[in-house]
Amino acid sequence: MGFRLPSIRKASANQVSSKVVDVPKGYLAVYIGEKMKRFLIPVSYLNQPSFQDLLSQAEEEFGYDHPMGGLTIPCREDVFLDTISSLNRC
Repeated sequence: MGFRLPSIRKASANQVSSKVVDVPKGYLAVYIGEKMKRFLIPVSYLNQPSFQDLLSQAEEEFGYDHPMGGLTIPCREDVFLDTISSLNRC
């Protein structure tokens, strides 16, 4: 069971909204919790089973419609931070 990311076209400079904040190469913006707090995570996390569980939750709840412009993950912030913390130790 894997998580597929839809293909993304690179936008030209005049297509990018002024609300979009640059995300460094190799990172992904995710929004967590009720307050939709924004985190930048390394794309290498996408291959980790514990993070794939979070991605499955996001797919079940939102499908591929993420209006925040980044990936919205429906979990509490403390659960997300515990998951990320365990990935950082590996």
